[in-house]
Amino acid sequence: MSVPMLQTEADLLRTMPKRLTKAARAEFGLPSAGEGMTFALESLDGRTAFLIDANRRGKIKLTKCTLLERYRVVDVLARLDIDGPPHTNPTTTNPPLPLLAPYNGQTVPCPHYHFFVEGYEDRWAVPANVVGLNQTTDLVLALREFMTHCGVQQVPTIQYPMQ
Repeated sequence: MSVPMLQTEADLLRTMPKRLTKAARAEFGLPSAGEGMTFALESLDGRTAFLIDANRRGKIKLTKCTLLERYRVVDVLARLDIDGPPHTNPTTTNPPLPLLAPYNGQTVPCPHYHFFVEGYEDRWAVPANVVGLNQTTDLVLALREFMTHCGVQQVPTIQYPMQ
């Protein structure tokens, strides 16, 4: 069982400079519609491992996509949902972070961004543009922007998938 993460630790991990591993660089690209891919990342000193998932498994909406940054395999640090269902946030007397106050109990349409919130994991979402994620119509640009947002250094050229 993993130790619960603190907000300061999650924020540090999410923004920590990182790079794709050599194996991940060799197969880097956006998955085709209906598929998903996982890319291995590491901190620049090689001591901390991360994963980024690009999931396009939607069968009906070809523009539906989820991008996810994970730590310790199961800890979600960040998630960008594009062209999926809206998300309803928890309702609480005191939202855990000032950024979340306007979205307390609100339903947030896609594109929206989830991030680790201590005590809530990834159960809160804000509109993607609130955190500077504006590329949500071109999925290749969205993946590039998301990776940069998550601290990935030197994001390689991303190939458009074969349809």
